[in-house]
Amino acid sequence: MGNSFGKYLKLTTFGESHGRAIGGVLEGFPAGFQVDLAQLQHFVNRRRPTTQSHSTSRSELDQVEILSGMLDGQTLGTPIGFYMLNKDAQSADYESLKDVYRPSHADFTWQQKYGIRDARGGGRSSARETLSRVVAGGLALQYLHSLGIQIVASVISIGGIPSEIPQTPPDLAQVDSDALRCADSVASAKMQQLIHETALNKDSLGGVIHCWVTNLTCGLGEPVFDKLQSRLAAAMLSINAAKGFSYGAGFQSSAMTGSQHNDVPLESKLGFKTENNLAGGILGGISNGETLTFEVAFKPVASIGQSQKMHSVDGQIVERTIVGRHDVTVVPRAVPIVEAMTALTILDFVLLQKINK
Repeated sequence: MGNSFGKYLKLTTFGESHGRAIGGVLEGFPAGFQVDLAQLQHFVNRRRPTTQSHSTSRSELDQVEILSGMLDGQTLGTPIGFYMLNKDAQSADYESLKDVYRPSHADFTWQQKYGIRDARGGGRSSARETLSRVVAGGLALQYLHSLGIQIVASVISIGGIPSEIPQTPPDLAQVDSDALRCADSVASAKMQQLIHETALNKDSLGGVIHCWVTNLTCGLGEPVFDKLQSRLAAAMLSINAAKGFSYGAGFQSSAMTGSQHNDVPLESKLGFKTENNLAGGILGGISNGETLTFEVAFKPVASIGQSQKMHSVDGQIVERTIVGRHDVTVVPRAVPIVEAMTALTILDFVLLQKINK
């Protein structure tokens, strides 16, 4: 039913946006690992709305409750079950939308596929489902940190306003110190002004997130169907509003010649190293030991406050206004989601590598 992600590390999520709770079950997590529950909650809190970025005013505590798989914070090797209660849902906001299909939403396709849909915030097609991913990804991140592997993401564009991409991965504290999680303070100020103006126009914006994975060992990924980049692409494109994925030089490589894209090798005591890392840390679907880099593009938020034409359930064209609480842009809040899905993907391959050895 498409509710699970991963192979050796497998996450299954459950719950709807306006249901009683959101949660998940994480299988395959190594036994005997001491989880820092306070740090896990802090990571989960990074996904919550902020007033600086004109986020939704829905205020959920997102308090993580562990049901199983741990004893005094130590993993048992058994399924880790967890949930977060929904306490600030306002389902009445969606009463006027039960008989229409909102533009650019999953309303129509879910109705056609299942013959029924949860109109309250989109049900499981809501971005709130990603909360479970952030919990599981937070656990994976802690384990990867113990191996020396670091994952950090940053906003590099909102509404077409670009930022300078750091040559080296930014510090997590530096990223989080910015209201939009952008490492370029000058560009961030321009983005914030655009977000404010867009909010006044009751419209929305998309953007791009860049992610770095450092200290990866060489050999993660399989050479044919389970290439590292293909699994990462599947992970990223499963995130709500994600519209594009590229790694290394990405689409820019299509305009290069072979001699330009064949990166210049550099001498290094640390192992494989090239001048520009145009391959993004992946060769032949397998990590080469360099920093893994990729980008994820997100579309503008579909729910806007302007009056719009919509299809009604009886085939008519009607005009309605979507009421409720919605983000002007999801991009800053998507940063920890990108980090979480990256961590789940990488740890899955790390566990596979251990099995193969």
